[in-house]
Amino acid sequence: MFKEFSVRSTRSEELIDITGEIQAIVSGTKCQNGICTVFTPHTTAAITINENADPSVVRDFLFGLSQIVPEKGYHHSEGNSPAHIKSSLVGCSEQILIDGGRLCLGTWQGIYLCEFDGPRHRQVFVKVIEAK
Repeated sequence: MFKEFSVRSTRSEELIDITGEIQAIVSGTKCQNGICTVFTPHTTAAITINENADPSVVRDFLFGLSQIVPEKGYHHSEGNSPAHIKSSLVGCSEQILIDGGRLCLGTWQGIYLCEFDGPRHRQVFVKVIEAK
């Protein structure tokens, strides 16, 4: 089963917790056991799984990426090369196991859309494949 939804970012860089939306899609499929793929079709956004209990982790995640990928010195005329690099480093998809109709995430884990070139409207695609 395939679903998609949009997310509106409000800052140039942010992590938006989309765990609830993904779990609602999985629950709506009635899939008890399988795999959920979450994908974003953008070259300046990403999908990741990380801690969603302490907001300082999100701030530190973005700070750490800014240390790895400096803001200056690129040639791309749009000026968003750092966003493209961060998207490639983090990746545009995640796969999550489904067991008993629930996403198999750890106690502190959440699924995030990573915005690196906002604010923008972003699409998230979700594919649920039931195990036979």
